[in-house]
Order: sequence, then structure tokens, then C-alpha cells
Amino acid sequence: MAKIVLDLHEIFNKSQKIEAELNRVMMEAVDKRITPVEIIPGKGSGQLKKRVLRFLAQPEIKNLYHRLEKDDKNFGRIFVHFKF
Repeated sequence: MAKIVLDLHEIFNKSQKIEAELNRVMMEAVDKRITPVEIIPGKGSGQLKKRVLRFLAQPEIKNLYHRLEKDDKNFGRIFVHFKF
């Protein structure tokens, strides 16, 4: 099974790039019917993870996916599951 991985380590301080990449992977997952999407904001201070979760909580984005899973073994990883 294919999955999409988005590692945000390289662009953690580029605000517009983060939003663009999050939008890109969500649309790619929908277009290619791929589930899950793994988003890696990293551990750090937790601010980037909070930002990703706020992005995923937007109504227009939330309507795209089925459920969200925060990895309980790795704080710096989020899975977005789609139901096709």
C-alpha cells in the first residue's frame, strides 16, 4: 500500500511553504486515493505540530479526511487517514 510522507524539518521556519506543502499533500492524497498521509513536524517545541493540527482542523480540510491519528510512540508524527 502506498503512502505519502511529508517531512517538515527542512521548511519549519518558512510559513507560506508549510501551508503550501500541507495543501499539496492533502490534494495529492485525494487525487491519487492514497491513505494514510504521514506528516512529520518533528518534536522540537511543539509549535509546528500545533500549527499542522490547526491546519488539519480547518473545516474545508477536515472534510477531506476520515480521521487523524497522533503517533503515541513518536510525538513528532501525525497520520491522516482517508476513507475512499
